[in-house]
Amino acid sequence: MTKNKSALITGITGQDGAYLAQLLLGKGYQVHGFLPRRSTDTSWRLRELGILDEVHMIEGDLSDLSSLIRAVEGSRADEVYNLGAQSFVGTSWQQPLLTADVDGVGALRVLEAVRIVNREARFYQASTSEMFGLIQAERQDESTPFYPRSPYGVAKLMGHWATVNYRESYGMHASSGILFNHESPLRGIEFVTRKVAHAVASIKLGLQKELRLGNIDAKRDWGFAGDYVEAMWLMLQQAGADDYVVATGKTVSVRDMCELAFAHVGLKYQDYVVQDEKFMRPAEVDVLLGNPAKAKAKLGWAPRTTFEQLIAMMVDADLRRLSSR
Repeated sequence: MTKNKSALITGITGQDGAYLAQLLLGKGYQVHGFLPRRSTDTSWRLRELGILDEVHMIEGDLSDLSSLIRAVEGSRADEVYNLGAQSFVGTSWQQPLLTADVDGVGALRVLEAVRIVNREARFYQASTSEMFGLIQAERQDESTPFYPRSPYGVAKLMGHWATVNYRESYGMHASSGILFNHESPLRGIEFVTRKVAHAVASIKLGLQKELRLGNIDAKRDWGFAGDYVEAMWLMLQQAGADDYVVATGKTVSVRDMCELAFAHVGLKYQDYVVQDEKFMRPAEVDVLLGNPAKAKAKLGWAPRTTFEQLIAMMVDADLRRLSSR
């Protein structure tokens, strides 16, 4: 067990931040969360995992370099995980400048804070398969050219290349995880997997009558977030920094996901799913399929949770939540 290490996580109250905090606490880390001041309670995920009281919160914002510098200093972080982001692709079309500042320049600010305070600290950047966008290869790996199709993908690409640049310019142990879609019961309701799971539970309990979706033929490589945060940690345990695709290597369509989710509660998706133009994106990414061979070979990482298990887990969690209300 790793002892006495300190980690700083931006975006700790998000899905990945919560699971990563849980993982690191289990390995004996002191975990610090970088948290912007918000009027609403964003800590429900940490509370649901039962770890809220074990995390040390540091107030600050990804748009403010001085607060990032204070966070890296105050936490004495051996490892810094930059998971903070405006992480919903759909919102990036309505808020492109905010997305660019938080996801692109924000990553650069975290790198700069680490460089200034302690360039020996190891850095992880949360990159994304959305950077591949208009795919240039049937299966995307670390050598596949990027072609982002949303303001989110463009902003994340800046953060990704900033990480490569600081690694090469300053010799920093800075790695990027190019994570394909990863979901869980802690996913935000605006993401399609959680939207489906929540709707299925609501329909089963008689609280909702239909589910409106955009392009249900879009295909994604979906995995369980709890598996993926382990890959993040493994990257920072390597002798040298590098970039890794983290994926399952399998695709599932939104239509097939709906079929699985509704079938889990004994219903047929055709009776409830309605396609709505309102949810179509200006530029769609039709298929994303990752090749995680490098992560398997160098990190020894492989996903443990099947897509069927993931969807069942998410639907059951929403059934519990809605029933308890």
